[in-house]
Amino acid sequence: MSSTFQLPKKCECCNKVFIAKTTKTRYCSSKCNSKHYKQLKREEKINASMKQDFAEVQSQQSLQSGVNNNLASKDYLSVKEACQLLGASRWTIYRLISSETIKSAKLGRKTIIPKVEIQNLFN
Repeated sequence: MSSTFQLPKKCECCNKVFIAKTTKTRYCSSKCNSKHYKQLKREEKINASMKQDFAEVQSQQSLQSGVNNNLASKDYLSVKEACQLLGASRWTIYRLISSETIKSAKLGRKTIIPKVEIQNLFN
């Protein structure tokens, strides 16, 4: 369908003024059309990546706060949980246990530490 009118428009890509033959024309050329399309797709990928990174950071923070809340409610901790609470290595906790700085008990193969003992380390 051809039209007889000419409509001056501004290209969405290069901002040049051009004469459009239809009301739906947005670009001055097919080259500008593909440039703008590629730019939009690039921006979509960047935004998707940023959203994914943001979601990962939030999930890690919620996991860490969940672990801390979980540890705060327990009276007895495993060696792994004591490591997380103190920010120390597993071997450091075992050294404290063997030097009797921290009292612990064995339940089968699992070593448990009263939370009070960890709090007494800093008193």
